[in-house]
Amino acid sequence: MNPTLLPAQIPAAIAARLRQIGTVVETAETGALYAPLHPREPYANVHVIRDQAYGDDPRHLLDVFIPQHADDTPRPVFIFVHGGGFVAGNKRSDDSPFYDNLMLWAVANGLVGVNITHRLAPTHPWPAAQHDLAAALTWLQAHHPAPVILMGHSAGAVHIAQYLAHPALRRADDGVRAAVLLSGIYDLCTGVYDVQTANTAAVRAYFGDDPAQYPARSALPGLTTCGVPLCIAYAAHDPADFQQQALLLAEACALPAYRLMEHTHMSEIYAVNADEALTAPFSRFIGVHSK
Repeated sequence: MNPTLLPAQIPAAIAARLRQIGTVVETAETGALYAPLHPREPYANVHVIRDQAYGDDPRHLLDVFIPQHADDTPRPVFIFVHGGGFVAGNKRSDDSPFYDNLMLWAVANGLVGVNITHRLAPTHPWPAAQHDLAAALTWLQAHHPAPVILMGHSAGAVHIAQYLAHPALRRADDGVRAAVLLSGIYDLCTGVYDVQTANTAAVRAYFGDDPAQYPARSALPGLTTCGVPLCIAYAAHDPADFQQQALLLAEACALPAYRLMEHTHMSEIYAVNADEALTAPFSRFIGVHSK
């Protein structure tokens, strides 16, 4: 199927460098390009509650962002699940504005922002992150019962897809109304992850070394029947695996796939709250499904 092309609003110098970076998953330099475009704490008119424990593991922590002068009117909740190749990543690092940028964008769109950290492979393989997401949703429904929109990037998109696709991993009454999936892997068989590809090591770290288990663990079949509306997107300069997977999922679900022009695997997430063209379809999607 043909993707829906989404033009970017990127400063010319950054766009030129992103084209040079190309399809490499490059974190440090891309972060340095985008960090100056984002505010730093303390954030104006936003109340931030850090490191709330939603479980027993040291990584079972979440941050909550709400408007500084919010009234008692219930607000939908936006939960972000970070990536990191299944073996790394965090909701926040002290010396960068990421991924607070997504929380500020959520608040600006009338949502409560929740940013979670989850356990990592190989110590915690499949389906540990899905159990973590279920635990975070349980905590959330106890402390802030409201409709929930999920958003994940890279491995974070995989974790959300897995959670939604496998009924045995999903908690009842979780409040989830919709999900935004950015550059994830949804079909473990189509990517031929039993041979050497760019994502083989990461996939095996989380899903195991036995490809015979992959058909049952793939999210694609379950996503077509889970009943949760999906917004699917990927970067124009994503590695080939991620592009293929987004189009495959979109075709299976008969949904559009947004191709984020000019962006790389990391810039598509670092640009949130700095590139209005990038987030416009996400804002519309969330507005429709967060009622």
